Amino acid sequence: MMRSILAAALLGAVVGSGLAGGVLVASAASPASAISIDNFTFTPQTMTVKTGTTVTWTNKDDIPHGIAATNNAFTRSKALDTDDSFSFTFTTPGTFQYFCYVHPHMTGTIVVEAATGGNASN
Repeated sequence: MMRSILAAALLGAVVGSGLAGGVLVASAASPASAISIDNFTFTPQTMTVKTGTTVTWTNKDDIPHGIAATNNAFTRSKALDTDDSFSFTFTTPGTFQYFCYVHPHMTGTIVVEAATGGNASN
């Protein structure tokens, strides 16, 4: 009986470790970062990511907001209602400023670093 319990525990540990490793690999293969829109503010207002990272903005306000790059570096979003999201994958290092095109006083910055480390600027 004790052997059965030990064998089950060992098997569970091995399977759990394998699943955890798979989750880590999946995360590394497709990095993602989240920005919340709440109370007319982007949080965080500045985010640093590596190239290949997908950034997702989610509207938590009860009024629409829209995301646009100041230099048209990415396609602007549709108007985002409450709980709607917009995502963009940054493939080029640089500094990307964006704003809410419905409320232009709302601004934010994404700093994209080369996947190998150093910071490059547009």
